[in-house]
Amino acid sequence: MTAAHTLVSHHLCPYVQRAAIALAEKGVPFERVNVDLANKPDWFKAVSPLGKVPLLRVRQGSQEEVIFESAVILEFLEETETTPLHPADPLMRARHRAWIEFGSAILNAIGRFYSAPDEAAFLKESSGLSEMFARVEAELSARQSGPWFAGDRFSLVDAVYGPIFRYFDTFDSIGDFGILDGKPLVHAWRNKLSKRQSVKEAVGADYPRRLHAFLRAKASYLSEIIRLQAIVAPQARSA
Repeated sequence: MTAAHTLVSHHLCPYVQRAAIALAEKGVPFERVNVDLANKPDWFKAVSPLGKVPLLRVRQGSQEEVIFESAVILEFLEETETTPLHPADPLMRARHRAWIEFGSAILNAIGRFYSAPDEAAFLKESSGLSEMFARVEAELSARQSGPWFAGDRFSLVDAVYGPIFRYFDTFDSIGDFGILDGKPLVHAWRNKLSKRQSVKEAVGADYPRRLHAFLRAKASYLSEIIRLQAIVAPQARSA
């Protein structure tokens, strides 16, 4: 039987990952179709007003609707599927939505970090990211009573931060940038999320290779570090 939902994706997109995690946590069967955003197919441009992923194609009988923007997709799934990932209390739900927005701001900062053109900009973005995660650490310290953002219950906030922390698996393989230093609760949360099945399966097995290649190809300070590593590593092995 064909799944009623199709998630239109890109291999690296963290916004796609949050939708995939939510679908998995809710036990919703779905198909996944990856598109090349550098060479967008005509059918994709026809149904994506912003030209971005994710899209959720929802089939109801012979009809299909296309939902765009990850925040809208998450809210649609909350309204239509079982296993709610938002808190029932309106005030707590608003708090979770706010921290999801903060997660999106962190993703923007991560983009600036790996795109920084020189050392000064790189260090500035690294410091800015560290400050943002210090805010997360403070929030976890004030509120947390369990392994997840909301304590014992996995929530949409967790679905959003799983893809954020995944970037640092690759960043850590490149160098010690100290962004998460001195943040034990953030570290514990990151570790717990890395072991969650829905988070692990939100990307393909080749994700680390793809991300590393993407970062290396950018004309950035970080890409220069990666390229220097590629030169030094063979020399170290032959020494």
